[in-house]
Amino acid sequence: MTTHAPQAAQAVTLPTTLDEAVAALTAVPAAVPVAGGTDLMAAVNSGQLRPAALVGLGKISEIRGWQYLDGHALLGAGLTHARMGRPDFAALIPALAAAARAAGPPHIRNAGTLGGNIASAAPTGDALPVLAALEATLIIAGPGGARRELPVSHLLAGMDMLRAGELIGYVRVPLLHAPQVFLKATGRTGPGRAVASVALVLDPARRGVRCAVGAIAPMPLRPLEAEQWVGRLIDWDNNRALVPEALNAFGEYVAAACIPDAAPAEDGSVPQLPPAVLHLRRTVAALARRALGRALS
Repeated sequence: MTTHAPQAAQAVTLPTTLDEAVAALTAVPAAVPVAGGTDLMAAVNSGQLRPAALVGLGKISEIRGWQYLDGHALLGAGLTHARMGRPDFAALIPALAAAARAAGPPHIRNAGTLGGNIASAAPTGDALPVLAALEATLIIAGPGGARRELPVSHLLAGMDMLRAGELIGYVRVPLLHAPQVFLKATGRTGPGRAVASVALVLDPARRGVRCAVGAIAPMPLRPLEAEQWVGRLIDWDNNRALVPEALNAFGEYVAAACIPDAAPAEDGSVPQLPPAVLHLRRTVAALARRALGRALS
């Protein structure tokens, strides 16, 4: 329900296939696609959006499940957080399942979708750092049955955007068959909303660590130098052993990379970061340290 009186949509289309949805968006460029509607209704209720037309995606069964494809999982954009949080999905992609279970109260998890989380690109979207750490790619459906692939990180960074009539159809995620962890710290900004989050995955085949930090910037941040540094220190042949000092240093390395010190002043002095920023840096360090510790345990 809304306390506002939004203008009624001029048209509501309910396609049953992805290509039908693309055709509907192409025919009415002002139309807004809607799946779970959690972000859309928030924008409508706040008066930020008055959609002239809607294209509902809820009846497109092909994007509501997943399948295996060449060592990857092909996830439909219509997968809900509730569905991704179930044990069978958690066995497939543990970090994404953990993020889905942390996405908010039940009514949000039951309605909100993976594709919606990506398309809205809210900094606090729990799935986003996981997808960045997994180096997932999007399969975009376009007019005339066209399909193209786009790294999730490119869309979130604004390096490539959805074009007119395009929709996110699927998310391709590599299956690493190795430990994955998602952790987040919440505050008073909303129920379950992250002030900082960390996704961390191990890649034993490449003897590497992938880490992404969410909620502290407009898009997830990858501390690449910290990943490479700790990857060289892990004893991959001996139960992935790592000395405790390196574990603590990794947390600090990640935090400093994502929340750097202030730029030096003209006199050469380095201004002190505000207390709130220092607290956020400590939070990120703790999350990164715990995430790596759990992945290696």
